[in-house]
Amino acid sequence: MRNSGDVAGTDHAFVEVPIRVRYGDTDKMGVVYYGIYPLYFEMARSEYLRTKGFTYKKIEEMGYYLVVVDMGARYYNNAGYDDLVIVKTSMPELRSRGLTFHYKAYKDDTLLVEGHTKHLCISSEEKKAVAIPPYLMKILKDAQAK
Repeated sequence: MRNSGDVAGTDHAFVEVPIRVRYGDTDKMGVVYYGIYPLYFEMARSEYLRTKGFTYKKIEEMGYYLVVVDMGARYYNNAGYDDLVIVKTSMPELRSRGLTFHYKAYKDDTLLVEGHTKHLCISSEEKKAVAIPPYLMKILKDAQAK
């Protein structure tokens, strides 16, 4: 994993996460099944947070969940079994109650898929949307700035 420059025209640093395509990730045509990319996004999002100095597990231990409320992807090219896919992840948007991650998946220099996930902060006790607490907001802002 490494931090790099700009993604999707933002000024936010991204983190690169390598993912080796498993045989079970492919469909009958021998390419990565479209429904696998959201799993790759989740893996990349977790590693993004870890690289920035904290984990999703710690967020849960603080009493919050960042639930996915929107997900989108555009597919441009294919990857196959044993290919190395690099998922570049950034956090271009941080708001009082949620945030957005942006993803670009590459094989070599070829863009395969571009996507996003939007997350809402939920209290684990109340099970409803809440403002991101100040101490968690600071952690997320620091992560966004790194």
